[in-house]
Amino acid sequence: MTSDLLEISGIAFNNGDNSTIYAEQDEEGKIFYFRPGDSKVGQANFGKAGDYEDVAILNNQAVILRSDGSLFSFPLAEDKAGQVKSVKEFKKILPPGEYEGLHADGGKLYALCKQCAGKDHNKECNGYIFNLAADGNITQSGAFTIDVQKIASLIGKMKLKFHPSALAKNPLTRQWYVLSSVNKLLVVLDEQWNVLQAYPLSGKVFLQPEGMAFDKQGNLYISNEGDKITNGNILLFKYK
Repeated sequence: MTSDLLEISGIAFNNGDNSTIYAEQDEEGKIFYFRPGDSKVGQANFGKAGDYEDVAILNNQAVILRSDGSLFSFPLAEDKAGQVKSVKEFKKILPPGEYEGLHADGGKLYALCKQCAGKDHNKECNGYIFNLAADGNITQSGAFTIDVQKIASLIGKMKLKFHPSALAKNPLTRQWYVLSSVNKLLVVLDEQWNVLQAYPLSGKVFLQPEGMAFDKQGNLYISNEGDKITNGNILLFKYK
C-alpha cells in the first residue's frame, strides 16, 4: 500500500467485483479506491479526521463505520469527484462501545462490536443488523451473537476475551468469516452464526489484520496495517 494507506483498516468490493478495492484508514475521513496491484490510488473526502474502522458497499452506497458506533453513508459515484457532498451521518446508531467490523450482504448491513459496554467478551460477542435504503438512510433491523466460549474451546483455551476487527461472508459457501487482530484469529461460522472453525494467525504474516473482504469468486482478501518498518498491505488467498 501507498503511504496514505499505511493504517488501512477496512476494505470492500462493490458486488464482489475485484477490479476495484475500496478502503479507508483510521485517521482521515477519506474513502480510497484502486485496482489490485496498482500504485495509483484515488481518494475522496467524506468527513473530518476521526477513528474510522471499516467500509461496506451496498445499493450503490458506501457506508463507513467509525469506532464510536457512528455510520456515514454517501452515493458511491461521488467518490470519483474527490469531494463527497451528499453525506448522511448516523451518530452513535450502535449501542455504546468500540466497533471495527462492518459488512454488507443480502441487502443488510452487519456491524460487530469489538468491545461493548456491559458485555462479557469472555462469553459472547454482539453484532447488529441494519437496513440501508436507496437514499442512504439506515435503520435498525436486528441483532446476533457469537459464542466466544466455543471459539476458546476450538483453540484449546479455557478463556478467551474476543475482540473482532472485521467480518465478511463468503458468497460461495455462505459462511461468515470473523477476523480478530488482537487475538490473531480467523473464525468461520455458518449463516446462523454458529462457530465452526477457528484458526490462529501468524504474527509474521499478519502484522495487524484489520480488514477483510471476499470477491464474487470466493477469494479472500485480508488487509494489514503497517508500522514504521513495514508498509500496509492486502493479502490474497485463492478459493480452492
